[in-house]
Amino acid sequence: MLRCLLSLLLLLLATLTQAEEFLDPAVAFKPSVRALDGQTLEVRFSIAKGYYLYRDKFRFAAEPATIRLGTPLLPPGKEKQDDTFGRVEVFYDNVLIRLPVERDSSGPLPLTLRVTSQGCADAGICYPPQQHSLAVELPDPAAVAAVAEPTASGVAGDESGRIAQLFRHAGFWLLIGSFFGFGLLLSLTPCVFPMIPILSGIIVGAGRDGHGVSHVRGFLLSLAYVLGMAVTYAAAGVAAGLTGTLLATTLQNPWVLGAFAAV
Repeated sequence: MLRCLLSLLLLLLATLTQAEEFLDPAVAFKPSVRALDGQTLEVRFSIAKGYYLYRDKFRFAAEPATIRLGTPLLPPGKEKQDDTFGRVEVFYDNVLIRLPVERDSSGPLPLTLRVTSQGCADAGICYPPQQHSLAVELPDPAAVAAVAEPTASGVAGDESGRIAQLFRHAGFWLLIGSFFGFGLLLSLTPCVFPMIPILSGIIVGAGRDGHGVSHVRGFLLSLAYVLGMAVTYAAAGVAAGLTGTLLATTLQNPWVLGAFAAV
């Protein structure tokens, strides 16, 4: 009899210990929502370490029923071989989901978002689908547009903004002419002046047997110089754009400055 009681006690302690190892789903998966603008919601799930959410188990609904939700925009998940559902995509740590909202009314719009999700723990326990009710208020789309419009006009008010507007609405030949004109203006900068005698010396020095350079040969030499410079600067511009950082900041690096000084 005593052995049976001890066995039951040990089994109960083991069960309680195992239960304490796993978090409550409300703690393991914490949702929140905010309005990005008058027609877009952003749902965020903070996921505890060692837990994950299934990408294809999210469901969304809104109240009142007059509000219609668009297709959720979910980021790609991490592929996982799951014991329950096989090969699936899951989210660890956190996930941001954008929800388009179709509305028929203007003005601020309070609503309740119903979110269904399902997740598991890496240790081997899976939770049933969890439902969450999140309150949020969408701002007036007209008010958001009114705030954004002065900002956009302010950005377009400077020189770079005006040039961007020109390129956005200009035709093909106007773009070609604009780039040609900007190129001519760049040729008048002080940095280009030292290259004028150098290029002239190359062209004049290309004469044979004391004779001058023909017009065709002079044009070809100038063209080779111009195309070489254009390709070099274009490649440098593409490389700088692909880095996604300001080139001036990179050039201020002591190692870069030291390399230029050594050359």
